[in-house]
Amino acid sequence: MVDVAEKAITSREALARVEVHMQPATMRRLRSGRAAKGDVLAVARVAGIQAAKRTPELIPLCHSIALTRCEVEFELKASRLVIETRVRANDRTGVEMEALTAAAVAALTVYDMLKAVDRGMTIRELALHEKRGGKSGEYRRPR
Repeated sequence: MVDVAEKAITSREALARVEVHMQPATMRRLRSGRAAKGDVLAVARVAGIQAAKRTPELIPLCHSIALTRCEVEFELKASRLVIETRVRANDRTGVEMEALTAAAVAALTVYDMLKAVDRGMTIRELALHEKRGGKSGEYRRPR
């Protein structure tokens, strides 16, 4: 692991996004809340938050960070679900990996809960879109 002991504690924030592409009929099932395994979006939100909190257990060289906030939001389009995660902490290192992990696990949870209906779903465009704080300052993904 990188030694962060000499780094200043600052406010850190990261925003990640991912898309789950699916058949229109699968999206209708998602919107209706009639998935066999239950409320897909509620479970995916909790899975994403849990994943952010457990990132150092999943990514070997990540530092443990005391997260102060983790949000998982959804935007339903015609045949794709956009998942956006925002993570915050006051620490010596950033929260980019926590935001990305939250987005990835939320997307995988959606896939798991709907795969009986649509095994052809794809998870695309997992990316960091913004980050603030720390020595490197701000980052915004070009559109």
